Amino acid sequence: MPDTELSKDPSSQELADTRTAWAEDRTILANERTFAGWMRTGMACIALALGLKAIFKDTNYPLIAKGVAEIFIVVAILIFWAAATKCRQAQKRMNDHDVEAQSHQRMMVLAFVLTFGAVATGVILWLL
Repeated sequence: MPDTELSKDPSSQELADTRTAWAEDRTILANERTFAGWMRTGMACIALALGLKAIFKDTNYPLIAKGVAEIFIVVAILIFWAAATKCRQAQKRMNDHDVEAQSHQRMMVLAFVLTFGAVATGVILWLL
């Protein structure tokens, strides 16, 4: 396992191992930023659904407007779970060194909470 602590006079192998460890840590952090980006994208889909409902509330075809808004709610839910799954797959392939990766449980809880919020928003949109 590479270590990020260097000795007083590091060898080229030790330097390479340290760079590898730091690269893995940066990749873990990038994976978490990607997860956060996908969560934001899912929430943007929910906002789009709300906007569609607001724009088309007085249309002659309210069921079509509600149906299109619900498509974006479903897309948001798919995004939340795809992000959590992909993030977990990436985490399994890496070892953390100086950084502590977010737990898979925390990401799943966040995906679940956002899914619940999306479903609740969809129900409210349908009832209005």
